[in-house]
Amino acid sequence: MAKLGIEQTVRDQYDLLAAELPDQAQRKRKVLCGGHSLGGVITGYFAAADFDGDRATITDAGYNQCAGYFALDTTVSTSLADLSGNLPDDTNLPDVGLGYGVVQAGLDSGLLSRTLSAPVLLNPETMTLLGIAGLGALKDLEGEADLPRYLPSNLNIEATNRFLFAKDTAAFLSGSPSVKDFRLTNGAVLGALLDDNSVPLAFLQTSIGFFDGGPIADKNFPVANGGARQPGLYGTAYKAIPERPQGPLYTWRTYDRVGDPDDPGYRSADGTPFTGAGEEVTDVRQLARSLAEQPLDFTEQYFPTKLVTDIQLGTSPQVKKLVVHPGGLTANPVLTVLAGEGLLAGRVPPELHPVVADGYQHIDVLTAAPTQNDGRPEIVSTSLAGFARSPR
Repeated sequence: MAKLGIEQTVRDQYDLLAAELPDQAQRKRKVLCGGHSLGGVITGYFAAADFDGDRATITDAGYNQCAGYFALDTTVSTSLADLSGNLPDDTNLPDVGLGYGVVQAGLDSGLLSRTLSAPVLLNPETMTLLGIAGLGALKDLEGEADLPRYLPSNLNIEATNRFLFAKDTAAFLSGSPSVKDFRLTNGAVLGALLDDNSVPLAFLQTSIGFFDGGPIADKNFPVANGGARQPGLYGTAYKAIPERPQGPLYTWRTYDRVGDPDDPGYRSADGTPFTGAGEEVTDVRQLARSLAEQPLDFTEQYFPTKLVTDIQLGTSPQVKKLVVHPGGLTANPVLTVLAGEGLLAGRVPPELHPVVADGYQHIDVLTAAPTQNDGRPEIVSTSLAGFARSPR
């Protein structure tokens, strides 16, 4: 893991493409290169890379492996600048002032964590938990969940549970009431872990519906609804939480039932609706399948720290040397699709001509249902399909 940085990542991408489609001319005509979130930066490094060690020969250059680029709630670049303010502060990343050599020595020795490891959400245990919760929702969406009661008791799980299920700072510090004190369906558990009205971290948010079945309260931790929020990290959606421990069975109202005649229309204490049909775009059942279905994980449990530190240290000679063909970033057509309520909302230059998916959160650009609540087909997939069909 200490070696799995940006250089190895783009080399793996090149080797895979060359193995699956050996004819470079076919790759240049048929392949679209792109990604989601950090994938836009990886695409930028790939486009600028040289893979035979000779910058004078360009058939091996990254940009000549692609007919075009796509960026999903990100941009094609070689910098984290566009995503600045959206990464959490608790990922235990080393201070970039240490320098590339010191950081690498720390990764090699194990003094620095080789995978992203934070007490809340960003660690192998809680990333694995998403798959388990997805399996429960996939098998029995409306059944009462027993997952919270048999989770292991350790710092990562406890901190994550408190972070997601604390109504306010006092509840976070005391741990009471805890998630184990509420009756939740499997669908409600998954919603609590990933829905934009529950999880406070914007880069993990989807729009999959809302809690139902009992009284709902404002979740005013770690920031208060309607207060001085930080949209870059926490997102803009009002946060909610079941109000009554040891009470009714809280269920999950799916995206396509929000706004139905039987919808209670839950509101914040200030009168603001927590959500509406136009803000819900992903089917929790389809998300559950993506999380649970083998053989691949949905989130990378062991995400390599070196991939992020390399990009943070992009001005160091060791990383800068990878950008051999900087013109490669603009050598091909680009499709930029932004989540309307995602990480880059309102921050992308208009000259990129982005497609904006209204109501989408950061993860929704990967997961939104084929048919939306307005009856229209899903905009990200249709935009990608249209881009693939367009002449080069």
